[in-house]
Amino acid sequence: MLRDSRFEDLLTGIAPTSRRSFLKRSVAMAAALPAFGSLLAACGDDDDDDDDDDGGGEDADPTATEASGGGGDEATATEEEMTDDDPTATEEMVDDDPTATEEMTDDEPTATEEDSGSGGGDGEPVQGGVFIGLGHHEVASLSPDDWGPSVHYFIVGNIHGRLLKLDPFYVLQPNHAESFEVSDDGLVYTFAVRDGITWHDGETFDADDVAYTYNYYRNPDNAAASASNYVGVIDVEATDASTVVVTLEQPNAALLTRLGQAGLVPEHHHGEIGEDAYKADPIGTGPWILQEWRAAEFTELVANPDYWEGAPNMDGIRENIVPEASVRSIALQSGEADSAVWPLVTDDHLAFLEDPELSDYTVVVTSSVAVNHFMINNLNPIFQDKRVRQAMMFAIDREAIRTDLWQGLAVLATANISPALEFYYEPDVAQYPYDPDQAAALLEEAGWTLNGDGVREKDGETLSWTCTIITGDQARRPEAELVQANLNEVGFNMEIAEAPLATIQEGQRSGDIDMSLYNWTYGGGDGEPDGSNTLRSDARNNWSNWQNERADELLDAGLVETDPDARKEIYSEIQKLVAEEVPFLFIKYWDWFNIYAPRVKGVPEGVLEGDNLYQFLHQMWIEE
Repeated sequence: MLRDSRFEDLLTGIAPTSRRSFLKRSVAMAAALPAFGSLLAACGDDDDDDDDDDGGGEDADPTATEASGGGGDEATATEEEMTDDDPTATEEMVDDDPTATEEMTDDEPTATEEDSGSGGGDGEPVQGGVFIGLGHHEVASLSPDDWGPSVHYFIVGNIHGRLLKLDPFYVLQPNHAESFEVSDDGLVYTFAVRDGITWHDGETFDADDVAYTYNYYRNPDNAAASASNYVGVIDVEATDASTVVVTLEQPNAALLTRLGQAGLVPEHHHGEIGEDAYKADPIGTGPWILQEWRAAEFTELVANPDYWEGAPNMDGIRENIVPEASVRSIALQSGEADSAVWPLVTDDHLAFLEDPELSDYTVVVTSSVAVNHFMINNLNPIFQDKRVRQAMMFAIDREAIRTDLWQGLAVLATANISPALEFYYEPDVAQYPYDPDQAAALLEEAGWTLNGDGVREKDGETLSWTCTIITGDQARRPEAELVQANLNEVGFNMEIAEAPLATIQEGQRSGDIDMSLYNWTYGGGDGEPDGSNTLRSDARNNWSNWQNERADELLDAGLVETDPDARKEIYSEIQKLVAEEVPFLFIKYWDWFNIYAPRVKGVPEGVLEGDNLYQFLHQMWIEE
């Protein structure tokens, strides 16, 4: 079967010589494959992750892969072509000859063998032990529709399987699908589903389960958070037990990445008990099986002995909920935990990097594409004038947050897309340097004047609200307090409260919470610039309740457009619109730390995004 040359760079399994240079090349690859979805992806649209690098390396050439030709052949990718069994190309081979992999033999080293560190001097895997991870807030749901937050994804992503999966370098690989085909017009995706996979209850997994999953979550009546991932899909059908056909009414450039990595649920179980009950009673096909779940305390999984890739090396994984970053750090240093699913505070991060006594820990540092930001309830009348929102940006000393609180381990945000996505990043947008006088002038212009208490008011209403942050969040509490001081200095009246994440997100969706602070992606979280699931007016995860017709039009256009340069222009305009309108207060993209205890072996090296490593726990092992 012919293979479209637009897939050549994907199928070579590019081995990065460095994380930075690989990022630049990977963004170019994604730009050159828009009709088939970006081939870089992180952990969904995560509350707390989705990391890339923010500088260095070569400039991306978005036309490099596309220029290699390919005509109108049907695009296909088989397991033989996509897995690590396929020989890899070096950086020089990819740059000079994107088809070089066809001339190579199976004797050539693969990216996984040479660069991932899965051997990495750690010796042969051993069996046994329980991996202990530490989260900072409750695991409120075990459904893949709710796996956005890192603390959720660590657990839910290990319970559930998916058709396609990303390796540590964000190269798309087969998983529950052995292969896929895309029609010439990009409107029909055909997946060949792998035989021999079973659900955790012993029932057989087949194409009907895939069709059921996709049809359930794309149904508007079910109000799924992931519904926007299925834009343009008009039909999903299991034509037989091993084949799923997805038909679109128009191209969707992000579909392969988003659909291929959707967590799959069993028709026989989910269909019987419904989504609400499933949140507490999941049955997956992943390498780990739910043992016990206490949302605010811990969740424990045990190894799936029948996992299709082979039973995990470890006996189980457990996530303990420890809100205090200092306590998580102590647990890591004392050997009571193996990793912090949610990062520590900056001082502790630097200690693990620089303290000789901690040099035997594995520290993975990547740069986030999830923007650290304050969501604003745009439905609240006091925030509906964009001059008020702009004044808030001018009033915040973001550089002090970056340098004083994060000690330089961050880059300031300019809009919704991180500079790590070099090809799509637009720097020429409205800028908001720290300028309290400009903030005050904008508020005066908007009719908000100081009263005798130093708080601005207009028509008898004061500029007062509460910012609700995640309970026990030691990392971001100081940030909220600094912003509170900045804003109150020019006449705002911001108070701070705490609540569990699930309560905050429910309140944001209903419009009952006016502000919060956490990290999320608004495009770019999977190497794909589309932000439909957080920026569209009707998106369930539109945390700031921003309603903007032009943004909706641009988001729709960006999905349909298949030319990379044309897409770049669309997402450039989106960033300019976000910077001008300020639907939320974009602060920074911080460096993301994943720390592993010395006894954890087989941690892949040189990866693009640290949180993604937790999906390879079944390949890691514990060596006492």
